[in-house]
Amino acid sequence: MYLNIPLCYRMSRSALMALLFLFGMSTAFAAGDCPRGLLDEQYCDLDGDLVADLPLDSAEWVDPDTIIFSYTPVEDPAIYAKVWDGFVKHMSEVTGKKVVFFPVQSYAAQYEAMRSGRLHIAGVNTGGNPVAVNCAGFVPFAMMASKDGSFGYEMEIIVPADSDIQTPADIKGRTLAFTSPTSNSGFKAPSALLKAEFNLIAEQDFNTAFSGKHDNSVMGVANKDYEAAAVANSIMNRMFDRKAVDPSKIRTIYKSATFPTTGYGHAHNLHPEVAARIKQAFFTFPWEGSDLQAEFKKEGKFVSIHHKSDWAVIRQIDAANDVSYACK
Repeated sequence: MYLNIPLCYRMSRSALMALLFLFGMSTAFAAGDCPRGLLDEQYCDLDGDLVADLPLDSAEWVDPDTIIFSYTPVEDPAIYAKVWDGFVKHMSEVTGKKVVFFPVQSYAAQYEAMRSGRLHIAGVNTGGNPVAVNCAGFVPFAMMASKDGSFGYEMEIIVPADSDIQTPADIKGRTLAFTSPTSNSGFKAPSALLKAEFNLIAEQDFNTAFSGKHDNSVMGVANKDYEAAAVANSIMNRMFDRKAVDPSKIRTIYKSATFPTTGYGHAHNLHPEVAARIKQAFFTFPWEGSDLQAEFKKEGKFVSIHHKSDWAVIRQIDAANDVSYACK
């Protein structure tokens, strides 16, 4: 049963007009020939915002009894089950539904769970957002930000503190650890930047290894298992704060410009009222004294995002790396 909340939270006037527009367009496009850009063939993009539209047929809308939520597996998922517990309870109160945190073990598992209808809300890592949007019908709408509205993180290339590697140019002939092929800071951004700024091409000028996750890369460098690694400094700094790794064992040799951080969104076919209440839960969450605030120390609220504009730089990096969004 839904809570009695203002109509403005159910569906804004602009959202309602957009929905009516989409219904009006239903006679112009058959299911198989709608405009979709790079989206998978099962999705449509009539409004040109680069994300999958709500299905025109309301019979295809999903109104689950239990909402499943997952956070991007950038670190050990077990760490975040408790971190998100208060938020999950808040969302349950706002939506009037049971909400369950789903600790996915890989990026691919997260995308497939949403694509197959087993996942309704997700926090997807920066580099994975375009993949999730195009292949899984992910509709991002929020991102964490500090209280003043600033947000983002940087990619850093790190080495053991006593390493003889002083600049990215010194990586030539050595081995650089990436995290996952879908990670922006853990693979795509460093690949593009090393090529553009230092004329270094992976597997041609340097060898590569894949750690699987950012925390593995950070620990690997601290323990000298890796000569160098590309990581998201937001994750590394949280590890420092938790004293999971000694910062004196790591040295940064490159720091990128700021990128958007994890994007939070819902499955494209969620019932509009369910999606509206989910958004309300994000934007009304009380951060003060929460486990989220304790973990994400720089952040203090969720802010709205738009995939088309906010992720333009990430798509540019993907284009430079010849990344394909075709579903595998």
